Amino acid sequence: MSDPYETTEAHLDRLLGRALNSYDLPDRLVERLGTALAHSSSLYTTHHSPAAGLWRETHRHTYLLSDGGAVSLWELVYRLEDDRTMRHEVFTGKAEACLAVARLFGETPSEVARDLAPIPAEEAARGDAALLGALFAASGPESARHRDYAVDESADHARRVLRRAENADRPGEEPARRLRSAYAHQITQAFGGRHGVTGGGRDRSAGVSLYEHAFLLLDGSEVSLWEVEHTATPDGRHMCEVYESEAAARGAMELRSRVR
Repeated sequence: MSDPYETTEAHLDRLLGRALNSYDLPDRLVERLGTALAHSSSLYTTHHSPAAGLWRETHRHTYLLSDGGAVSLWELVYRLEDDRTMRHEVFTGKAEACLAVARLFGETPSEVARDLAPIPAEEAARGDAALLGALFAASGPESARHRDYAVDESADHARRVLRRAENADRPGEEPARRLRSAYAHQITQAFGGRHGVTGGGRDRSAGVSLYEHAFLLLDGSEVSLWEVEHTATPDGRHMCEVYESEAAARGAMELRSRVR
């Protein structure tokens, strides 16, 4: 979840400045990182244990370098038992991050390795350089989308969104089950998701809005619900429909945008 308003140089300086162990990084690697042209950051895993007072997240920061290569740094952000201090450590590989988690939290490396699940096969196949190259060159709506999650009873919010959906093809039990582990969310109105109400009588334009409800789950994954709000009802009543994909929601939006 990269900040589109932060330069790559500023992002790298902030990352290395807050890491307690940044001095362990090889000098040659730091020099190469100084040539970074673009970057992408993502939350890879998260593990919360409120009863024990433990909390940790693993982030992957990938940098596209001027020589066409790419470098990933793995950041461990954590709090220890009975200590509210947020600490940061950075590593050159996922294996090193696993060993650090095992050292800090008393877990076995195999347990940590299961927690740090493998990168999805399709992403690994493309490689970091291709992934960042596409990010650097992209200019479409998807590349501009930025997440700014808020931790605020997100599982309850997901339940409310699903409960008010009136469409027969709304998300089923499996998405609802996954969203029970949501702990942060963001609501945004999607571009192109509103049509003004004009005219009257039996031939009128209906007001249609499209919203994305993006959720961050405890396993580090992201799930979105797409909500179409419209007045394309016989009596002009406000109605909500919810879909699992943007394509399905936009298709419904186009159908509802005209009421005859």
